[in-house]
Amino acid sequence: MLNLTYNYKIQPTTKQIEIIEHNLDVCRAVWNHALYVRKLWYNSRSCKVNQCSLFHEYIVEPFDYPNYHTQSAELTKAKKTNAFLKSGNAQAMQQTLRKLDRAFNDMKSKGMGFPRYKNKARSFNILGKISVEDKYLKMPLLKLIKFRKSRDIPEGFKIKQVQIIKKASGYYANLMIELDVDIVKPIPHGHAIGIDAGIESMISTSDGLVLTRPSFLDKALRKIKLLQKKLKNKKKGSNKWKQLNHRIALLHEAVANRRKEYHFNLAYQLCDGVGMIFVEDINFVLWSRGLFGKQSLDMGLGQFFKILEYVCLKTDTYFAKVNKDFTSQICSNCGTHTGKKDLSVRIHSCPECGYVQNRDVAAAEVVRNRGLENIAVGTTVIKQPSDGVLAGASA
Repeated sequence: MLNLTYNYKIQPTTKQIEIIEHNLDVCRAVWNHALYVRKLWYNSRSCKVNQCSLFHEYIVEPFDYPNYHTQSAELTKAKKTNAFLKSGNAQAMQQTLRKLDRAFNDMKSKGMGFPRYKNKARSFNILGKISVEDKYLKMPLLKLIKFRKSRDIPEGFKIKQVQIIKKASGYYANLMIELDVDIVKPIPHGHAIGIDAGIESMISTSDGLVLTRPSFLDKALRKIKLLQKKLKNKKKGSNKWKQLNHRIALLHEAVANRRKEYHFNLAYQLCDGVGMIFVEDINFVLWSRGLFGKQSLDMGLGQFFKILEYVCLKTDTYFAKVNKDFTSQICSNCGTHTGKKDLSVRIHSCPECGYVQNRDVAAAEVVRNRGLENIAVGTTVIKQPSDGVLAGASA
């Protein structure tokens, strides 16, 4: 099954904007209440069985764990007596509960943080019969809504659901489309490259490409700081305060759009003429908490590697992650462990074989070699004398 998401800018009428804003408020209330019930369950069971806290403890009437199915049934009952819930779209509220359930599952399985309360809701999902009629989207709740048809939906795909998103620049619709085909994952083939991630240089490849760290936020930072300084002098909630807040949000959205466009262009450039790409398995959340957290977040390496994996799937390029440990301490030519290097040392020089290379490029070569070693089981590994690149051929 092939699933894709197409993003379009929609142009709702005044009445449709009121419907969207109302459903965002309803979904926010559903999320916050469902999260409160789940937190109550966790807090009431935070102490050990044989002892209580020295200060205070939650004492509530015992109830089962509030999973999606129980909270969905409670929502159906509450809608019969609550006019505010009854006025919202049933599918949007049910999908909000599903999002919360996925957030808790990710917290347990992926080690993510505890879900938080929402001051504002930014999106909701609608299921049902959704179709495209010329320049209009036909869907439940909003009926016919005009949109900018920036690209056509591929033939054979069916629209499964639509996500309405509110941003600083307006309203958008994410169409989740699906095609009933079997997707074959790319197999190792062709030319291989390794990618080393860094701070001074965003990425370095084993082919010698070194990209300096792009500064997406720095270009708009002066304007953002100036507007934030003005915002401090405005009364919170006033029209001027809202206008300045909106201008700041537009600047941040423009930065995010430039970053994402750069990531896609770079991903397609890396996949051009390449059969295999290997990257380091790095926890970029921990990177963002380090000394260079601002620079790390500005580059958006976590987003880039996700985009790169997606582009690799589209371009039939094999993508894999390898162990990140000691990539800058091992010689890519002879495999000798050369010891830890200071960050000021930017050249790799092996005392055993005399191999000299840019430090980041040498680390990328180690990443490439590790990736090829991982897939070499059952294959014949051939070293090409012309460029020194290892290639795997089926045995």
